[in-house]
Amino acid sequence: MKSEKRTLHCICCPLGCEITASLEDGQVVAVCGNSCPRGEKYAREELTAPQRMLTMTVRILQGKLPLLPVVSARALPKERISDCARALRRITAKAPVRAGDVIVPDLLGLGVDILASRDMDHI
Repeated sequence: MKSEKRTLHCICCPLGCEITASLEDGQVVAVCGNSCPRGEKYAREELTAPQRMLTMTVRILQGKLPLLPVVSARALPKERISDCARALRRITAKAPVRAGDVIVPDLLGLGVDILASRDMDHI
């Protein structure tokens, strides 16, 4: 049985608790140092299935600006972020667009939509 301890800084709230997680055979068995339940949840997810939000820009045709900021509707698996960014580099939206519009549904079959982060009017 392989045991290890990992130290993380929680990013769920402004407190930034230093959390220590104990792992056995890659599974989290104990978490301490968190001030709230969100810290424990964060540590368990970060050590077993880390996820990240994706924010970037895509090209937009006939928009007042050449690029449209976009964001994932929810967190994506961390190991797929590069693949998602590569896929979005090939996307071109068309103005007009409103904040919250779905620009890419179900990106790479991950069940996560990519949304416009701002309005973009037609030129």
